[in-house]
Amino acid sequence: MTTWQFAAIAVAVLAAGFVQGATGVGFALIVAPVIGLLAPALLPVCVLVLMLPLNVYVLWRERGALDKPGAGWITAGRVAGTFGGLWVLAALTASQLDIGVGLATIAAVVATLIAPAFTPGPRAFVISGLITGVTETATGIGGPPLALVYQHRPVAVMRSTIAFCFLVGQLVSLVALLATGRIGSPQMLAAAQLLPALFAGALLSHVVHHRVDSRFLRAFVLVFALASSVLLLSRAL
Repeated sequence: MTTWQFAAIAVAVLAAGFVQGATGVGFALIVAPVIGLLAPALLPVCVLVLMLPLNVYVLWRERGALDKPGAGWITAGRVAGTFGGLWVLAALTASQLDIGVGLATIAAVVATLIAPAFTPGPRAFVISGLITGVTETATGIGGPPLALVYQHRPVAVMRSTIAFCFLVGQLVSLVALLATGRIGSPQMLAAAQLLPALFAGALLSHVVHHRVDSRFLRAFVLVFALASSVLLLSRAL
């Protein structure tokens, strides 16, 4: 990875840390396509590792708003979905995984735009957790299904609950990836080098998270993710 590639990824990590710290979602949607374009060998481990301290911070900051029943159902589905994600990693080539990341991100953007308002129940929570387990283990992207089920709930509830579900799920995914020999020192080193950018973004989010215009940031995440996905698909095809 060249200096400019690392710098580009670091900028994406800083922006993503700010966006997720402020809204509860968006980190992987921003970072995974950029890493997929510039350093695909780092996926999904680097994204999963970077999100651990970010989710610990967001969960601690808004721990009083946690939706415990919803988090329990999502986590159950998330653990089951991890095995599907491992199968995807074993079955697809790097190019196919690029296509998968791109298409999954575009699908998430479209679904987020057209989804009608609804009140989620246990079935919706389990299904969203299952899908998240598959996509996050395989690509590092797992936020869209969770954002969909919580998009009509208070922002603090969404942020804290998604942070908890991410934290538990990412630990499960990393253990599974380690057990199957898919975690290497280059991925961990890159994550360690990107931590300052992550912390900077998270600290910036603390300044604005209670005042942020979530509609603007949501639109920003969707547009950025869509543009990155199109570039990723262009490279793969």
